[in-house]
Amino acid sequence: MDAASPASVLQGRRVVLAVTGSIAAYKAVSLLRSLRQDGAAVSVVMTRAATKFIAPLTFEVLSGERVTTDLFEAHEEMKHLSLPELADAIVVAPATANFLAKAAVGLADDALSTLLLSARCPLIVAPAMDGDMWHHPTVVEHTATLRARGAIVLDPEIGPLASGQVAQGRLADEARILESIRTALMPTADWTGQRVLISAGPTQEAIDPVRFISNRSSGKMGYAVAEAARDRGAQVVLVSGPTALTPPAGVTVIPVTTADEMATALRAHFAWATVVVMAAAVADYRPKDAAPQKLKKRAQPAWSLELESSADILAMLSAQRTSQILVGFAAETEHLLVHAKEKLAAKGLDLIVANDVSTPGGGFGSDQNAAVILARNGRQQEFGLMPKRRLADHILTAVQDYRRNRQSDRTTTAIE
Repeated sequence: MDAASPASVLQGRRVVLAVTGSIAAYKAVSLLRSLRQDGAAVSVVMTRAATKFIAPLTFEVLSGERVTTDLFEAHEEMKHLSLPELADAIVVAPATANFLAKAAVGLADDALSTLLLSARCPLIVAPAMDGDMWHHPTVVEHTATLRARGAIVLDPEIGPLASGQVAQGRLADEARILESIRTALMPTADWTGQRVLISAGPTQEAIDPVRFISNRSSGKMGYAVAEAARDRGAQVVLVSGPTALTPPAGVTVIPVTTADEMATALRAHFAWATVVVMAAAVADYRPKDAAPQKLKKRAQPAWSLELESSADILAMLSAQRTSQILVGFAAETEHLLVHAKEKLAAKGLDLIVANDVSTPGGGFGSDQNAAVILARNGRQQEFGLMPKRRLADHILTAVQDYRRNRQSDRTTTAIE
């Protein structure tokens, strides 16, 4: 699968673009233009509230099709049934809290909510609302319900909102929405039969009951690899350090906190796996003696903390493997390729994904990343800044290429 050919994915596809009553409704116009430029046919559905923010005529001119706004208009010809039947994907952008509630409970009182009950195609939802609303328990519950059913619900972004506050509630960037649509429309089963064990996120090593040593890893890269492997047909076990991310649907998630806990979980599933991807940022050191009670502030101006090495999980797994393909990560701030090649050899890896975490717009916490993938057989591939989900597909494809080349080499050797 070539994740770098987005236009070919949307060419000739039918996308239903649903717009709900959010101030961000105007951004759906640009999304519609991008979908059309990539070759998709787009049918627009608007809720009555959405028409208060932008006129349906705008979407009709750009899509070349009549906009569906009312379930009972005669000219609609049962569009709540015909649209989902023809659709390759349904995209709701922006999606309000009201829409999330109706979709989660199956309420069908307008054209949009009714057609969802007939849909069998991928559903991509991009919420936009005030920050307090996004974090309200009922909205969190409705979002989790939709995700559990297989919907792709994008987390909104942090930024200035219509209320004046700066919080998480802005509509996801258009590039993220388009990437999610393309991913949903790239059904492939090239990882069917593979069992993928993935680590993600940071570890936390206790100083005392309230303090710990950790790092800036968000877990987003490892979670993206887990989602990509799942979407390509693999069975996936994700061992995750503490993150704020929602567990991917269809993936077995094992939460851990410390490096020792992560090592134990990975060791328990290692024999099961055919591919292991170590995306976690495991703490290299931990406090030698964690205090059983909270340490009080001391009178002296300095305080020394004695550290010891934590488990070298990559080396441990490499020494135990039989036929597993082992993929590591190298997060560096200088001499990227030098350090990555050293780690590739020292840990006995098959591939290593090297990324400069100081790259503007990439690295820890970002939704994007740039990387160089190095293989034991000498192959090297460089990828510029892109969504981590797309990079995850490139990583999996690199693993597939490495496996094929390894099998080819073995066959050649046997013949000789």
